[in-house]
Amino acid sequence: MHHPHLHRRPFRARAVAGSALAATAVLVAAGLTALGTGTAHAATARQVERLDRGLVSVHTDSGNLISWRWLGTDPNDVSFNVYRAGTKLNSAPITGSTDYFHSGAPDSADYTVRAIVGGVEQPDSEHALQLRTGYKDIPVSPPAGGTTPDGVAYTYEANDASVGDLDGDGQLDLVLKWQPTNAKDNSQSGYTGNTILDGIKLDGTRLWRIDLGRNIRSGAHYTQFQVYDYDGDGRAEIAMKTADATVDGTGTVIGNSAADYRNSSGYVLSGPEYLTMFDGRTGKAMQTVDYVPARGTVSSWGDSYGNRVDRFLAGTAYLDGARPSLIMARGYYTRTVIAAWDWRDGAFTRRWTFDTNSSTNSGQGYDGQGNHQLSVADVDGDGKDEIVYGSMAVDDNGYALWTTKNGHGDAMHVGDLDPSRAGLEEFKVDEDSSRPSSWLADAKTGQVIWSTPANGDNGRGVAGDIWAGSAGAESWSSAESGIRSPQGTVVATRKPAGTNFLSWWDGDPVRELLDGTHIDKYGTAADTRLLTGASVHSNNSTKATPSLSGDILGDWREEVVWPTTDNTALRIYSTPYETSTRITTLLHDTQYRTALAWQNTAYNQPPHPSFFIGNGMATAPRPTVYTP
Repeated sequence: MHHPHLHRRPFRARAVAGSALAATAVLVAAGLTALGTGTAHAATARQVERLDRGLVSVHTDSGNLISWRWLGTDPNDVSFNVYRAGTKLNSAPITGSTDYFHSGAPDSADYTVRAIVGGVEQPDSEHALQLRTGYKDIPVSPPAGGTTPDGVAYTYEANDASVGDLDGDGQLDLVLKWQPTNAKDNSQSGYTGNTILDGIKLDGTRLWRIDLGRNIRSGAHYTQFQVYDYDGDGRAEIAMKTADATVDGTGTVIGNSAADYRNSSGYVLSGPEYLTMFDGRTGKAMQTVDYVPARGTVSSWGDSYGNRVDRFLAGTAYLDGARPSLIMARGYYTRTVIAAWDWRDGAFTRRWTFDTNSSTNSGQGYDGQGNHQLSVADVDGDGKDEIVYGSMAVDDNGYALWTTKNGHGDAMHVGDLDPSRAGLEEFKVDEDSSRPSSWLADAKTGQVIWSTPANGDNGRGVAGDIWAGSAGAESWSSAESGIRSPQGTVVATRKPAGTNFLSWWDGDPVRELLDGTHIDKYGTAADTRLLTGASVHSNNSTKATPSLSGDILGDWREEVVWPTTDNTALRIYSTPYETSTRITTLLHDTQYRTALAWQNTAYNQPPHPSFFIGNGMATAPRPTVYTP
């Protein structure tokens, strides 16, 4: 039995890591070019993943669409040649996009690309990942089911996933959460099976399996996990709330392996709570500390049976403007506590703690303003990230920034939703029947730009440029009629059939609708079906979300990952449509990349970049980034 060294570290402020000049020096020393920035980006370079080209070949009846990443570390004027088995296919270097359609080619054709930098052709990329049927299956192995103490049997379903380069080879890997079929919402009593996480390479190789154990209850609000390279060693780590009897990827038990803190209702309301950082390559628990905040008195969080005390959120944010920090939070109906952690040199340091019970961070009066998710963005344009927590935001230094006082809700979107005005906006729906049912606010100040009247519990809302017929992002919600412009005007009466997810799927920059197991293009008369997933299932009940959706392969368009119906594979789909739009991989836009990391948090929401992608968009800015 292994007892971790548990300790609390004192709050420690850190100076900002480097100036723009120092960051440029780092880039030059690394043989990289410091790239030009758009107005929305600070001059300090941000640490991002060192990725391969993400080269993918998607087979269709008429040939193969080959697409690849324009990396943030590539020059602005980079161009590309496409090769099949060493024979160049394109007549002139490809400059206007990062895709190429090879007409009439078989599904087994073998492709590479070569970048051209300063007139010099670079070496071959990795070989293309072949999606021979329009998708690729990554084999996965469901854990064995079990029986709860009250005699109820359960099995496992593939649930949410995340991405990160776990082994440092430049290719993204997957982290998959296995959820027992008896997972519970916090409001529901009953025992659950254990939550299991797997690290999986794209060829199906399982790197490790972590079992969170009997003292972490299973359900959307308990088991947030973050996958990110926090220390800049070129490999992603995994951060999770753990407990006694959690088993790491090497088989080592955290704390007391025999402990069982479950009460007769299945809740875990006693015993120690931990935060653990796991190694991405092996799943080994590298350090375990006490979870912040401690649960304290259960009833002080809003009820006595264990619902509100165990509402957890997680995220990743560049709080110093250069390197990522871990965000772990508890509570949003009443008291809210957000802890920011740095992971450096193999150890946790707590950067700050925001607590609505404390006057230290000006948080008093901010209780009850959290959502079932969070977002991370540089809302004030100072180059450092803020935490948008629903009807409130917390500044990069852990101090309260603003609150609309509109309370809790189930969905929110933060991005450049109105490109005609400066900065970012937040669209949110509310649950409080005395508050506006939906609203759009300036993400810097929290000033509400428009709102709709109180209308009960508005449980779903989405914002994105889904229709070229109106400028900027459209927003819509389950309790309100029509779709609205960024100014709040109803611009079309017909709402999309779904109010869940979004995906850039076809060739234009207008975004598509992702709901259940299909992707559709919005139309004022009806939606047009572009993709139906074959023998796959969506997750999380009526939220009908995929395991993961985002730009994880190929060009800037978004892939979607669903589990197969029998939970023996993760099925990755990538777009078969050509595009003439060239945008740097969204993985190197850190607002988008951190959104992929928090996508699995509680009620999943789709990612948004730091700039507007849509009809009539300006040329996309290049990020200022460096790779470890």
